[in-house]
Amino acid sequence: MSKITQEQRNRYAVKVKEYKTITDAILASEQSFLNLLKQPTGQGYARIKLAEQTLALTSYQILVNTLSVSLLGFKNEESLSEARKSISRCIKYLEDIVTGFVDVPFSEYEKNLADISEVSYEDRYELLRKIGFAIREIEEGYGSNSKWKWSFVELWGKLAAVAKNSLDLKRAYQDMDLTSPNRMIAISYLAFVKKLLQTTADQYREKYEVSSMKMDDFKQAILFLNALRRIHGLFGEKTEAEELKKKIEIWTVKLEIDQKKREEESKKR
Repeated sequence: MSKITQEQRNRYAVKVKEYKTITDAILASEQSFLNLLKQPTGQGYARIKLAEQTLALTSYQILVNTLSVSLLGFKNEESLSEARKSISRCIKYLEDIVTGFVDVPFSEYEKNLADISEVSYEDRYELLRKIGFAIREIEEGYGSNSKWKWSFVELWGKLAAVAKNSLDLKRAYQDMDLTSPNRMIAISYLAFVKKLLQTTADQYREKYEVSSMKMDDFKQAILFLNALRRIHGLFGEKTEAEELKKKIEIWTVKLEIDQKKREEESKKR
């Protein structure tokens, strides 16, 4: 690696100072919106704004790492750590509106959507996609061999849950009609949710097999598959629902076999 010049250090310091001014302003704005949560109404709006603020904060923290890699030749672990905390906070603000339920009937969280009824499909979808992009950027910033690698599975899972729970499934079903002006955005949003649920299930299964060997991770994988199957069922996608049913059965049998094997090994000790 080539030697870092003083000019590079200076450029880095100037940009970091500039970003620090911006992030301090964002943090102050976040605090202002937090104060709105003390009010009896408008909490859904306030939490959406809080999610937007913390997403913006995350973006600048990612930029600091990108700048460090570009100018200094090494990643900034501190900024990546702050970005990871900020994006977690961002998702939590949304979770506080729509819940983090994974596999439950729509009726159990439908009422929560009233708090964000004025937020359009487009705005919800755009916010959620940006959150996903930020998570991916942080992951890539850490690198594939990072000790934090498997912690991102939970982040993706939380995003999948709030993405699903932010979508009014009754309205989306109606907007599948060919005459609906919202048809294309509803299709895109629903596809986004389905993909998140599927990839999260796969990631939890991989985490179980490769890293943790914890039954809870395998159970989470099956839970996300069940959530996806529920979505397919609601939209009359019988073939997809049936294929998932078979996959869930196979995974469940595998889980039971592994669990029994461990119990037997435990008795031998």
